[in-house]
Amino acid sequence: MLELHENGLYCERAKIFIDPWLPVDRAIITHAHADHSRAGNKHYLAHPHSKGVMKHRLGQDISFQGLDYHQKLSINGVEISLHPAGHIPGSAQVRLAYKGQIWVVSGDYKLENDGICAAFEAVKCDTFITECTFGLPVFQWKDQHTVFNEINEWWQSNQDEGHCSVIFAYSLGKAQRILENLNAEQGNIYVHGAIANSNTALSQSGVKLRNYAQVDPDMAKKSLAGSMIVAPPGAMNSSWMKKFTPYRSAIASGWMNLRGPRRRKAVDRGFILSDHADWNGLNQAVEATGAEQVLTTHGYTAVFSKWLNEKGIKSSELKTQFLGETLDKLDVEGSNLAE
Repeated sequence: MLELHENGLYCERAKIFIDPWLPVDRAIITHAHADHSRAGNKHYLAHPHSKGVMKHRLGQDISFQGLDYHQKLSINGVEISLHPAGHIPGSAQVRLAYKGQIWVVSGDYKLENDGICAAFEAVKCDTFITECTFGLPVFQWKDQHTVFNEINEWWQSNQDEGHCSVIFAYSLGKAQRILENLNAEQGNIYVHGAIANSNTALSQSGVKLRNYAQVDPDMAKKSLAGSMIVAPPGAMNSSWMKKFTPYRSAIASGWMNLRGPRRRKAVDRGFILSDHADWNGLNQAVEATGAEQVLTTHGYTAVFSKWLNEKGIKSSELKTQFLGETLDKLDVEGSNLAE
């Protein structure tokens, strides 16, 4: 059904690519993060909640077609539908069915319902293409209620010491998840311009979000005292940070499960929060699909594929250019959305 073409994952029967990394005529986009949604395609098909961000990043004049979850589209006999991935607002798994065979491309996903996007839905299939960004047994997440309690307690502690709190998180998806769960009764909450633009683009696409003020360069020091600021990783160590002094900083990422990345980034605190499935989530998702064949992409592909084979599930690696969640890359979502 699908093959790996030089431009990306390709369905020859339907003449359509999924998250291509080079420009093509027709592209299905699983979600609006920059490593999956790239410029140059002639026509884009995605969930309507991705429209605002994609047009902001890729150009208002792009040819965009929205396809709601579970809505079916037939192209040359191939039935195509999108199903919730639970990764960020608008994220989708792509289901393709032809002559009794069903393939599902997961894109990026997580199983925990974050409250801001449609919850992950397991889709029965014969072949499942899964991400495995955190495909090692060491990666096992706490429930988000616990993590957000930790973040709010950290903020309170910083306030007691007379510090602002700055938490770094990807501007599309994770930032909105954090904003939804901060305790607004504790104090003022502000966002970086990249996150404000993400919020606007998502809201214009029908995503319901809490609205917080953008940091203004002319803000009085008094209004910032004890506040919480949500910013993209690209703002770390920039001159933009000086206005919050004295402050404490933190990163929200699945990589905070490991001590090394937090030390390397020189922040005061790390919170283990990811918009990708952990080890248990990956295994649960694979089992729920009932797939006879699993292809692993971006992440610990070799380890997870070997594990699945040992469990009796036929699996192999699929080499793609998707990134998953990384700490070392620039916050591409932020750099493209910031004014």
